[in-house]
Amino acid sequence: MDQNPIGLVFPGQGTQKAGMGEPWRETPSWEIVTAVSGVTGEDLAELLLDTPDEHLRRTDLAQLTVFTVAMVAYAEAVRRGALDGPVAAVAGHSLGEYAALTAAGALTLPDAAALVAARGRAMRDAADERPGTMGVLVAAPLEQVAELTDRVRARGAEVWVANVNAPGQTVVSGSAEGIELIGAEAPSIGAKMIRLSVGGAFHSPYMEPAAERLRTALKNTAFAPAHLPVVANADARAYAGDCDWPALATRQLTSPVLWEPSVRTLTGELGCRRLVEIGPGKTLAGLIRRIAPETGVVSLNSPAALG
Repeated sequence: MDQNPIGLVFPGQGTQKAGMGEPWRETPSWEIVTAVSGVTGEDLAELLLDTPDEHLRRTDLAQLTVFTVAMVAYAEAVRRGALDGPVAAVAGHSLGEYAALTAAGALTLPDAAALVAARGRAMRDAADERPGTMGVLVAAPLEQVAELTDRVRARGAEVWVANVNAPGQTVVSGSAEGIELIGAEAPSIGAKMIRLSVGGAFHSPYMEPAAERLRTALKNTAFAPAHLPVVANADARAYAGDCDWPALATRQLTSPVLWEPSVRTLTGELGCRRLVEIGPGKTLAGLIRRIAPETGVVSLNSPAALG
């Protein structure tokens, strides 16, 4: 067995799809679905088995379903001994940070599920109050994307860098006008913009009302004083307890997700020789191959993938 240290990574919103729970429903770890339903008041089995894609795009439901599948997959991977090495650290992309905190032992499953439900509702409400959208710019360096958003904002349109995903892939967030202008000017930096089908301008100042609401829920939640290192989205630094997770998680809503630097922290400072994506899809594996091509990566996104 390979005993090189591994890092676990958990995907975020956007990886949900209809029927995503079906492969897991006959596993013992499916009991987590019942537990999350009990905490949140949502019928997660129905959402994971019988709900169409269009409905799952609703921000609060998307977050709950992705979190739940990630937790089922993680529990089943542990139960089957499918993690082929000691876990050195964990990280999650946006919403995935809550799955990471749970896997690290910083949060209990019920507390994490309650926070995910509160986060999703707060973000949905904030988006209703102040509609916005997002787009991903491909083929341009981060520095040029940041300069372009600065120029567009100087012209009075609201737009910000939201996700630093990988070399040549940066997500921007803001008003419909701001995203439209970024799209029109993207060729000037050699980029192409792809619109994202999302419910709001996430990871931007538009989420300040959500951050205010979530701050209270976070402060009322107990985080373990010591846990496996978790690389925070807000600053790409690793924390193993004795830190202010409520502040970091609140800041995450209104500031960029620093995914590319987070992966470099996992593979550099924390010494992870392989990264294991746990949850729906293969989005993070694709990004990791662009960030750290020398690092092995595997996606545990179905029971079959657990071997």
